[in-house]
Amino acid sequence: MVASVDEDGWGAVRPSLYETARVVSYAPWLTGDERRIAYLLDEQAADGSWGEGPVRYRLVPTLSAVEALLAVARRGTASGVLTARVSAAAGRGLGALRALPEGGPWPDTAAAEILVPALVAAINHHLADGDFAASETLGPWHRGPGIPVPGGYHAAAPEYVAKKYAAAGTLPVKFHHTFEGIAGCLPDALIPASGTGQGLLGSSPAATVAWAARGVPAGTGAAEGPGPYLPPGAADELRDVGRRYGHLFPEAAPILVFERLWVATALASAGLLTPESAGTARGWVDRIYDTAGVRGAPGLMTDADDTAMAVLVAALVDRPRSPEPLARFHNGTHYDCYVGEDTGSVTANAHALRALGAYAHHHPEARVTLAAETAGQVEWLVGAQTPDGDWPDKWHASPYYATERSVAALALHGGERAADALARAGRWAAGNQLADGSWGVWGGTAEETAYAVRILLHAGEPQNTEALDRAEAYLDAVYAPERGAHRHPALWHDKTLYAPEAMIEAEVLAARALLAARHA
Repeated sequence: MVASVDEDGWGAVRPSLYETARVVSYAPWLTGDERRIAYLLDEQAADGSWGEGPVRYRLVPTLSAVEALLAVARRGTASGVLTARVSAAAGRGLGALRALPEGGPWPDTAAAEILVPALVAAINHHLADGDFAASETLGPWHRGPGIPVPGGYHAAAPEYVAKKYAAAGTLPVKFHHTFEGIAGCLPDALIPASGTGQGLLGSSPAATVAWAARGVPAGTGAAEGPGPYLPPGAADELRDVGRRYGHLFPEAAPILVFERLWVATALASAGLLTPESAGTARGWVDRIYDTAGVRGAPGLMTDADDTAMAVLVAALVDRPRSPEPLARFHNGTHYDCYVGEDTGSVTANAHALRALGAYAHHHPEARVTLAAETAGQVEWLVGAQTPDGDWPDKWHASPYYATERSVAALALHGGERAADALARAGRWAAGNQLADGSWGVWGGTAEETAYAVRILLHAGEPQNTEALDRAEAYLDAVYAPERGAHRHPALWHDKTLYAPEAMIEAEVLAARALLAARHA
């Protein structure tokens, strides 16, 4: 297996600026507060913003960092060395926020519609404080009204969500992962109780500390009152995550299910599983597959994407499991990623198509019963292709990921209906190769090049040979021993951009193996 897959299931993902800032804001009581503050200060870009990727991706992490630093400045708890830097950095961050584009389109990151207005409201609450209004501690950026809610977002969205579910009498689990966006608006009756499951609320440090800040809920057996309060399991998990990340925090922890399924699929699809590693993958399947559906991490909802991948990996390692759990996600035309989803996912449906086909390979008698469902998936995926030949998706900033997933599914199970779609995808990829042999939506990356390689290999047209040769040379250069470890840019969508390192490494390793096999 890929060396960076942690055997105790924590996975390889870097700390999150957004998530760490939320912990700074909500949990100054947690060990490592000054370490986190220093991290925020050190990560600020020259233009005053925070985060990775183009400017529009910097909105959420910059809002999070500015709000956290304003909270620190108001508390006055930072050491003398940090105090002046905190105020200055918050001021520069405010300047960066006011320089952002006034309107969208903004990236389709998780729950941005509630996180953005909630953070804006919190920043403006800080700025209305008398100490800031009457001083120059933030530089020129303290003057005037607060910052506006960016175009495309609605200031009342968090309150709208809270009122909607207060009327229903329950808060859906899908809001646990981004609980911090509505924590301040919810009535006490909707605050999750201690029986929410194992570990962190919604697998999120930010959601967990916002949960703690709401105080002791009724019915916990503890003395009720203002926070912070966490059930023992969540408190232990939060401290454990902090220790593992040097008092910083990732956007989700642990990611054992998500990471293991994607790594196993990448390696198995390229013939890279040894008997030993195939045995390891079978053990993963035994623990992960669930007839009620699979969730990507503890505290998250079950979803079609992880459920499909569990079925797919099971088939790939000769441990076939029924695709029946997928049925609960089918909406009549395609699969919703999770029940109650607002926007569909191309990659979840591509994985579902592969899972159905892989299961039918082991159970030929199931082909008849799955035929209509498989044909429907092919139609839906072909219809989702853009006129240019690619597929976009909400889980990744780059269309190369979703296009590779769609092409892989259609090449294996699409038949004649998919031939034109595959050819157009191949032409799209070949036409977008960069001068150095790489591919990338914001510049060449090893990850996106790996996806493009597999698109071209599935397209199978002879004229792709030169493009594949150039891609192979690019990846060889990136991974030359003298270059040292390669840091993959963050391209995956959660609340902000992140990079699941082991999954990316598995994809690159698989692509390089397939490229090398051409010369055998």
